[in-house]
Amino acid sequence: MEKLDKILNAKNFFFVLLLLLGLGVSIQALLEGTRSIAGGEYTHYNNYLIFKQSFYHLIGYNDLYAAYPKEHFDFFKYSPTFAILFGAFAILPDFLGLSLWNVTNLLVLLLALYAIPNFDKKWIGAIVLLSIFELVTTAQNEQSNTLMIAFFVLTFVSLERQNQFLACLFISLAIYTKLYAIVGLSLFILYPGKLKNALWLGVCMLGLFLLPLLAVDWHQLIFQYKSWFSLLGREHDQIYGISVMGWLHTWFKLNVHKALPVVFGVVLFCIPLLQFRKYKDWSFRILFLCSILIWVVIFNHRAESASYIIAYIGICIWFVVGQKNKLRIALMALCFMLVTISPTDLFPRLWREELVQAYTLKAVPVIIVWLFVLKDMMLTPSNKLEG
Repeated sequence: MEKLDKILNAKNFFFVLLLLLGLGVSIQALLEGTRSIAGGEYTHYNNYLIFKQSFYHLIGYNDLYAAYPKEHFDFFKYSPTFAILFGAFAILPDFLGLSLWNVTNLLVLLLALYAIPNFDKKWIGAIVLLSIFELVTTAQNEQSNTLMIAFFVLTFVSLERQNQFLACLFISLAIYTKLYAIVGLSLFILYPGKLKNALWLGVCMLGLFLLPLLAVDWHQLIFQYKSWFSLLGREHDQIYGISVMGWLHTWFKLNVHKALPVVFGVVLFCIPLLQFRKYKDWSFRILFLCSILIWVVIFNHRAESASYIIAYIGICIWFVVGQKNKLRIALMALCFMLVTISPTDLFPRLWREELVQAYTLKAVPVIIVWLFVLKDMMLTPSNKLEG
């Protein structure tokens, strides 16, 4: 037990671990050559190429949201602001840009977790170890998911430290990366200075909106936004994702309007906020952060396997800050098995395809844990939680 505590508290060990993980995954993708997707040949770092080419499409006055099958598979689905910011990686050779992108995602997340106040540092080591397979999955997909978690956590950290500008900047960066990050604005409800926060948020959102004007004119920027919203609108009715909507569809064959589960989820999400007196409790605020991290995944109709690292980190934080009991441990074990292990080769392929994927089982324990997070926020006194 003493050796385990020593490992969990070894901050440098986890920085080196994630550094090597990011480099290793990148090198593997670069060496694996091409693969066939939808009749075309594409690299094993296709998502990185989507991000990279978005920068060149932006500065070349091309439609960011058109199909470019000769360059990469699938569409670019992020904002023009993300495209110009990604230029910092795009201008580098692929071997360097890809490695730097993956390493940045992982290490910024780790730095964000270590920045959480009143948080036992050994629990960060535990979170990394519990989520190592999910971290590998998202890195192999060159996704921005770990960066999104970092933005949410750093928004929380900045609010805790009363740095309103940084809080607004981080949540604005999150929104311009993925629109669902708008849910993170609810964090600001828990803190004073709402007028000042609104002003800083307006400044940050406007500044980031205008940033692409460094490369394009106003008319082209507006064109890109219209094209973006058009793409998102076309996709909305086609995808259920690994979400509450996907679970309802696969289990009960329900084809209700996708807005209905979201509205119900918003109501449940907001109920704990009626306890105004608990806003001063750190335990309540950290649980609300967990609720946000889980909510943005399970109520996202486009949620895919790689994006579950966002919800899973929220689950891990919920687990480590709370009183341990058999039910809590069992739920954590179920999440570890279905969320983390099921997409890997450690899980039987037949079970994965015929059970986990067919019945959206990856979402089920996450939905259950989210309800427990709400229960803890509503019923558990702050002195029952470890700070």
